[in-house]
Amino acid sequence: MIQTQTPSVKGKDSTLADILKPISEEMQVVETALRDTTHIEYGPLAEVIEHIVSSGGKRIRPAVVLFATKFYPVDFDKVLALAAAVETLHTATLIHDDVVDDSILRRGRPTINAFWNSGATVLAGDYVFARAASFGAATGEVRVMERFAETLHTIVDGELRQLFRRRGGLPPREEYYHRIYGKTGSLFTLSTEAAGMLMGASPAETEALHTYGHNLGMAFQIVDDVLDFIGDERRVGKPIGSDLRQGTITLPVYYFAETSPQHPSLVNYWNGDNQDAAVEELVGAIRESSAIDATLAEASELVQKAIDALVVLPDVPARDSLRDLAAYIVERRE
Repeated sequence: MIQTQTPSVKGKDSTLADILKPISEEMQVVETALRDTTHIEYGPLAEVIEHIVSSGGKRIRPAVVLFATKFYPVDFDKVLALAAAVETLHTATLIHDDVVDDSILRRGRPTINAFWNSGATVLAGDYVFARAASFGAATGEVRVMERFAETLHTIVDGELRQLFRRRGGLPPREEYYHRIYGKTGSLFTLSTEAAGMLMGASPAETEALHTYGHNLGMAFQIVDDVLDFIGDERRVGKPIGSDLRQGTITLPVYYFAETSPQHPSLVNYWNGDNQDAAVEELVGAIRESSAIDATLAEASELVQKAIDALVVLPDVPARDSLRDLAAYIVERRE
């Protein structure tokens, strides 16, 4: 049985819908902007972009933007542009990820890979990257665009490091943290730090938002990695053990390897013997070990750091919403 200490937060048992209720109308405006393909002249491209955008996701990143820009007055058109930019950048990375991983399903729905060849899919991803940059430029803030570019550098660097990582054996744990920051943490950090820039927040407040976003993003990805072992495939949207099958080593494996370095399932996995069976055995062994609790405890610590950073910011309702959102991140099971 999983036993973790959840950060003490008002409304920690709230559903995501409860937490997002104060910004529900604004989220709908963001959704409309994301789905708008009227300016795309090439019909097939418009269709596949509509398909990938409508495939869902929780829209956590734009929600973070909307809450993080409520501490001081700011033009909503700029907020909308930033929220759409970070979600569109996220979508573009997913398209390219599906090419790299040769995936034909995401969240149980066909990817662009299922319709187009890899070359065309890469070009579609490039188009979505350009669209994200256009949204970012619409903020009218040079500093935001600079952070946008830096984030894209970080994402690509992380993906290349993962792609060319030497297989076999346990890589240094720092490689894991570097990778998940590039994959997830950097986008959450962009969401909150750029929010501070749009509001004209003080350096200390902008740094606090940076700290919140960084820790929230890292915790989000760590929980995602846990769900690859304990999640419900129908709710998670991918087969359990997908990361291991792709050779991706995540935090639960590190904790398991620390306590059981010679466990037969782990040794078999490192040796590459009968991969499917080895993955199933290793997933089962990790689920029954202390590794899951240890990993979730680390995610909880990161969430608490995110919550603690908020004390610098004005005591407005959005601060409570960001606290509740952080608590939800570590409790979610999908």
